Amino acid sequence: MSRRTGLGRGLDALIPGSERPAAGAIQQVAVTAIEPNPRQPRQQMDPTELEELAASIREHGVIQPLILTYEPGETERYILIAGQRRLLASRLAGLESVPALVRQASEQQRLELALIENVQRTDLNALEQAEAYRQLNDEFGLSHEAISTRVGKSRASITNTLRLLKLPEDVRSALASAEISEGHARALLALATPQAQSAALEVIIKQALNVRQAEELVRRLSGQRPESRPKPAAPPEVRALEERLRQYLGTRVSLNRRGRGGTLVIHFYSDEELDALVDNLLGEG
Repeated sequence: MSRRTGLGRGLDALIPGSERPAAGAIQQVAVTAIEPNPRQPRQQMDPTELEELAASIREHGVIQPLILTYEPGETERYILIAGQRRLLASRLAGLESVPALVRQASEQQRLELALIENVQRTDLNALEQAEAYRQLNDEFGLSHEAISTRVGKSRASITNTLRLLKLPEDVRSALASAEISEGHARALLALATPQAQSAALEVIIKQALNVRQAEELVRRLSGQRPESRPKPAAPPEVRALEERLRQYLGTRVSLNRRGRGGTLVIHFYSDEELDALVDNLLGEG
């Protein structure tokens, strides 16, 4: 089974003529002429991080050029493709212009490029990623496998992330505000109704449950029999391996060692997710 490396095709492969340019291809563009990307998936910006970046830009300038596309019209108008934080920080720093590469890009490419840049920098939260994947799926007709290829994540991870959009509003708000983690949210998806998910959310927040405790709560609420006795804490190397597998497969994984052998349990929560996992494991995706 081969494992993807990198992050999809990257920015260069998605922009026509975006091979490494000669030195003179980078141009200065007035910040007042640059409009935000309407397909920008990132919705939240940390003001402290922006101030820190602005201070760096005042000292050293903008090191990495922005990527823009030109929109013809009565006035000079550019649409930002990649570099939202750099643009905002440059404005905070008082710059009148920024270095940029101007390329052609369709509506779909604008979304793909903004998504890839943010994923490369791990800037997007899970819900922002899910919304970007939804747009690629619903508005541009890309399959989960096609999205997987573009952003360099497994098909199961794409499917799992999209399922977060099915959570009720209060759960999504708690996830967006970091009251709960993505692991908590994934655990809640196993409950059958929004009412049950919201009720479990209240318990998780009130009792400050960790992810494993939240999973146990969901099992109890689902009518599953609790384990007869608590398991001892897994060794650090086992937890690390479980996390590697979770990141690769995009779902919860349990590794149980017994003597020289053991069991590996891969969890799924829908038929579609099972299909994606099978394709991923068999290398057929």
